[in-house]
Amino acid sequence: MKENVSVYISQEDIKNKVAEIGKKITEDYKGRDGKLLLVSVLKGSVVFMADLMRAIDLPLSIDFMIVSSYGSGTSSRGNVKILKDLDINVSDYDILIVEDILDSGYTLSKLIEILKTRKPKSLKLCTFLNKPDRRVAHVDLDYCGFEIPDEFVVGYGLDYDEKYRNLPYVGILNFEE
Repeated sequence: MKENVSVYISQEDIKNKVAEIGKKITEDYKGRDGKLLLVSVLKGSVVFMADLMRAIDLPLSIDFMIVSSYGSGTSSRGNVKILKDLDINVSDYDILIVEDILDSGYTLSKLIEILKTRKPKSLKLCTFLNKPDRRVAHVDLDYCGFEIPDEFVVGYGLDYDEKYRNLPYVGILNFEE
């Protein structure tokens, strides 16, 4: 089976949207006495977070988590295992989770529950892509780049079998015989 990728969201559209989100986050967090901590959920969100943090005109810190959602067979049941945890105590921080794509919501809803128990000053969610048609678990979304239909997308950090993460745009992955 052969794969090909068709451009869905251009590099220029991504650049403009990241700047817009960064400006909004800057406005929302300006004047707070807390510390802003961006938490990237690896691996997919690293490209988005790298661009987003440069678009935020405030002092901030970053950290990373790796989480695995597992259940029976190949489908997620919302059980979350932390494979790489945060390196700092977050009780003094305004946490902004930075995610590549929000689809079923299973993993993020559980991750949010876990982080809330650590008593941050605030906890918000920013996702690059939102697939509301796939949502099963409720997740409050504070910042969103693009809402997309239920298509398999790659690029700008998103992968298929660890390929295509380095594309500067988001593309729809098509399979041919």
